[in-house]
Amino acid sequence: MRVAIYARVSTSEQDADNQLTQLRAWCVAAGHAVVAEFIDHGISGAKGADKRPRLSEMLLAAHRREFDILLVWAIDRLTREGMVKTVGYLQQLSAAGVAFHSYTEPVLCSDNEMVRDILLAVMASLARAERQKISERTKAGLDRVRAHGSKSGRAIGRPTIDSHIRNRIQQIANERRSITPNAISKMLKCDPKIVKKYLAGTSQ
Repeated sequence: MRVAIYARVSTSEQDADNQLTQLRAWCVAAGHAVVAEFIDHGISGAKGADKRPRLSEMLLAAHRREFDILLVWAIDRLTREGMVKTVGYLQQLSAAGVAFHSYTEPVLCSDNEMVRDILLAVMASLARAERQKISERTKAGLDRVRAHGSKSGRAIGRPTIDSHIRNRIQQIANERRSITPNAISKMLKCDPKIVKKYLAGTSQ
């Protein structure tokens, strides 16, 4: 089998030699040929493929079927971007007909055809659960902001302005019902947008 090795070392690590020595030895013991090595130096695994040039090159080479197995030390060497991104990379490899082998995590290897589909199905299910959690946290955060805005009498997105200016805007608007926001801004020498947004907020 043709094997491509992907290794990554962060800025806090010296080099990839420790990973590469054992990965190369595994290939020799298994009777596989190493046809390419892709190594990203000084880069966090939290960065996507667009920030890791050698990872991008590896994915392109996989698409061209230049190797049969991608070998890594551990799955966190491939990515630390979360389950969704991890599954995305594995699905790209699978679609290209390339298997995945984690040296230290045999249970996460897809080079065994009997477990490949099961592995991807389970990981895809976990990725969906992660997306759902992210969506729920985002919604909960927006709900908290809305609730805080209601309690403080401020609408979401309403600009924070000096209380004195705010009071003067309200006073002028109450005294002169037909006055325009532009006229108020000229009187107070402030940005017309601030006046418009403030009055729009008070009318909600």
